This record gives sequence, structure tokens and C-alpha cells, in this order.
Amino acid sequence: MLAENVPPAEAVLVIKGERKLYLLRDGERYRAYPVALGGDPVGHKQEEGDQRTPEGDYVLDWRNPRSAFHLSLHVSYPNEDDRSRAEARGASPGGMIMVHGQRNGLGWLGNLLQRWDWTDGCIAVTNVAMEEIWRAVPDGTPIRIEP
Repeated sequence: MLAENVPPAEAVLVIKGERKLYLLRDGERYRAYPVALGGDPVGHKQEEGDQRTPEGDYVLDWRNPRSAFHLSLHVSYPNEDDRSRAEARGASPGGMIMVHGQRNGLGWLGNLLQRWDWTDGCIAVTNVAMEEIWRAVPDGTPIRIEP
């Protein structure tokens, strides 16, 4: 499979319960990708190491073309509320939540690996999907992650 050129996205929506990432334009979903999430995906990320993918409104604020995974886009987690909640419990909120492809060298397993939640809290897609998302999503794009 080869990545397609898709129109630029104005926003990204992840619905954890559907295991889907959607690209949005003019408020409409125009592209959908299956995702794998953190190993304990139910509920909002509370602290570092809890294996959860955060929920809420964030921004895809920078990208890493030399990631340990096939390309990665950084989610602006934790925000001030996330930090405050974790601090109140005496914990670190964690960070480095990314939308990324498969671990480098394992891209050929992409479709198989998408069948279960295997990340530490990130949002993983196949490498082909990541190439499309990478091209369509500029830095500063809002991302909403819903349960």
C-alpha cells in the first residue's frame, strides 16, 4: 500500500472507544484510520506510567521525523489542568504523548499490531496512515481525544 495525498486537515478527532482517528475539514470527517492506544485505555491519563491515552482538547504542536517510531506528531499533553490534577495526587502527569506509526523496523507488522492496544499512552497507526496524517496535519492543528 502507498500513502495517498489527502487534503489538509483543520482538526483531528480520536474516539478511543471506536479505536479511530479522523481527519476533519469544514467540521466534517473526511478520512478515518484505525488506532492502537495505551495498554490501559479506559479513562483519562492520570499520571506517568498508567498506560492511558489522555482525553480532552490538545494541539499537535511539533513533529519528529527521526522518531523511534515511523514519524511522530506531539500531543500537547499535559495541559495546566492535567498538571494540577497529578500534582494534587503527588504524581507526575507524564508526557511525550505522540501520534505515531509503527516501531522502526516493524512496519511490516502494522495491520497485525493494530489489533490490540500496545503503546504506553500514545496513539499508533500504520506507517502508511502516518505518512498521510503527517502530510495532512500541520503543526498547531487541534486534536480532540474522546472516550
